[in-house]
Amino acid sequence: MPLTLTLTEGVVPAGQEKIAFARLSEAMIKWHGATGNQLMIDNIVGSLHVVPRGTTFTGLKETPVAFVEWKVPAFAFATREIQLGYFAEATDIIHEMSGGKQPRNKIFINVVYAVDGAWNFEGVAMTNAEIGAAVSAHAAQQAA
Repeated sequence: MPLTLTLTEGVVPAGQEKIAFARLSEAMIKWHGATGNQLMIDNIVGSLHVVPRGTTFTGLKETPVAFVEWKVPAFAFATREIQLGYFAEATDIIHEMSGGKQPRNKIFINVVYAVDGAWNFEGVAMTNAEIGAAVSAHAAQQAA
C-alpha cells in the first residue's frame, strides 16, 4: 500500500524525512489493527519527495506543506474511527516533527482507492476479499 509523502524542504529537519515516513507507515498499520503482521508490513511501500521551497502552494501562494497520500484497496481506511484516528495522528506526527512550526492546516492527508481486483501481493492480482483472507491467514500463522 503505497504512501507518497511530499514535504517542502524544511518542514521537518533535514535528515528526519525518512523517520516521518516510517512513523506515518507505523501509524497506518496500527490503526488497521495489523501491528506485527509481516505481510502487511511488507506491503507498505512508497516514496518520499522533498521539494524545494517555492514549489508548493496553498491558496494560490507559495506555502511550505506536507502531503500524505495513501493508495490502498477499498478495505483500508474503511471506518470513520480509522479515518479520524489516523488523520489526527498523522497530523500530530508532522506537526511535532516540525518542532511545532508547520501549521496543522498546511498538513494535507488523502486516500486514493484502487478498483477491486486491481491490487497485488507478490505479483498476483487480488480482490479485496482475497487480500483480507491473505492478511488474516498470515496473522493466524504468526500467532501459531
